[in-house]
Amino acid sequence: MAHLPIMKAENKLLATFVTTCMIALSISNSHAVQVYKSIGAHGEVKYSQHAPQDAKNIEVIEFRSDGRQNDTGQMAGKTDPSQSSNAQSAEEQRIAQLEARIKDQEAQANAQRCQSLRNNLTNLNVGGRIYEMDADGNRKYLDGREIELKRERVQQAIGQYCSGVST
Repeated sequence: MAHLPIMKAENKLLATFVTTCMIALSISNSHAVQVYKSIGAHGEVKYSQHAPQDAKNIEVIEFRSDGRQNDTGQMAGKTDPSQSSNAQSAEEQRIAQLEARIKDQEAQANAQRCQSLRNNLTNLNVGGRIYEMDADGNRKYLDGREIELKRERVQQAIGQYCSGVST
């Protein structure tokens, strides 16, 4: 009787080891990971890398290395080298899309920065009393020399950020 719990633990350990080996082989061979989606005893949705034993409605989901989902077994039949180049080109397309999105965001940020700088230059050119807030939140009024220095710095920044930007 005392050997029964030890045997169960050994069986669980062996099953875990075999499952881990199978996952490792599937990752190295197909660059995909299998995830088991199931419904637990209390109706909760569970995801696991190991096949659940006491769950209902078990569904196997396979994730590719590029983040897309596959139907179970879809990667297993791919032995043609041209098929793997399609996956590579899909990854390259995804990277190109991300780079284009980043470039668009940078262009929008530069356009906003440019507009802000032009507004600041307009305020500096209007004249009148100009102030800045100090660290304590108090107004510090600028004299003519400080205003001229600020105007020069804003014009330099406009040259840097507003090249090719039309607003």
